[in-house]
Amino acid sequence: MKNRLHILFINSWYPSKVLPVNGDFIQRHAEAVALKHKVTAIHIITDPNCKRSFKIEKKEINGINTIIGYIKQTQNPIIKGYLFLRAYKNILNEIGHIDHVHLNVLYPLGIFALHLKWFRKKPFIISEHWTDYQYPLSKNIKLKERYISKLITKNAAFVCPVSKHLQNAMQDFGLDGNYYPVPNVVDTNLFIPSSSKPSKFKILHISSMNDDQKNISGIIDVISLLQHKISDFKFTFIGSNSIKYKRKINELSINQDIITFIDHINQKELVNYLQEATVFVLFSNYENLPCVILESFSTGTPIISTNVGGISECFPQGFGTLIPAKNQERLLLELISFYNQKKQIESSEKMHKYVVNNFSKEKICDTFTKLYTKVLIEKE
Repeated sequence: MKNRLHILFINSWYPSKVLPVNGDFIQRHAEAVALKHKVTAIHIITDPNCKRSFKIEKKEINGINTIIGYIKQTQNPIIKGYLFLRAYKNILNEIGHIDHVHLNVLYPLGIFALHLKWFRKKPFIISEHWTDYQYPLSKNIKLKERYISKLITKNAAFVCPVSKHLQNAMQDFGLDGNYYPVPNVVDTNLFIPSSSKPSKFKILHISSMNDDQKNISGIIDVISLLQHKISDFKFTFIGSNSIKYKRKINELSINQDIITFIDHINQKELVNYLQEATVFVLFSNYENLPCVILESFSTGTPIISTNVGGISECFPQGFGTLIPAKNQERLLLELISFYNQKKQIESSEKMHKYVVNNFSKEKICDTFTKLYTKVLIEKE
């Protein structure tokens, strides 16, 4: 069997001109695999600005042959499905020979992975990221999606959730398959420790700013209390849609000099904020394995995080503190403890090395390569 394979990434989520950061962690998985293999990444998405039935755009991005199908917006589900199918067939004609399929987020584009397995004898594995398989969120998944998802996982050679916790949630949901968790990836050449930390106490949060999941309101409540405990600190939020929290800040009479909102920025800019932070805060109600936690560790920045999802699976002792979800009092106490330097934190170098050994592009590429190879050898 040849060493360099052509891997087709079929992505239910992926960055596009409609949603520029949607599934950027999937893009980073593709970039990791591309260290050893040829990778073509495809994605199909409804575009309100698309005037034709569909439009196909091709571009090489960070070494990935990227093909996005933009579909004309329609409220008719039958027409929408038809347009997705037409776009898929057109994209398939552009690709040529492939060796293996790598499906990312099994629904809805997993139906195309099934097509390639059944009619072109191409095996596929699944990388899964969706938090909604966790109960009680899973109660909202419709019966049609349940049935199709079960069919897709049953036919996958491997199912690779990003955490063991997500694996358990998927199995509890009834998705039977051959599970092999593979975590998110970090560019450990980019996310490196700084030689020094600033003297000012800097707290950082990076996320989608979705309040239901990330509990931004809870963090702001804690900031309103923290400003009366310590004076010289700066809290920075990075993520889109921050304007909706400005009213809450005013209602709580938070000193606006201590809190800053920054819109979404690229990873190269993100590194600087992580390097300069004293501590990173994640106060989520539910998670899988957030990339930003691993990126923070890779820069040597400790974390205060809620103990939800698969976070505890990748949170060594001395890298920060895990606290219960929604516990604002505990978050406040932990921030004060970090401010007073009462926490025993491992060195930046040890944190970075941990990420290199477990989540670097090279490590993740090797893991997926072993899975592809095993599947193809068994197929022969």
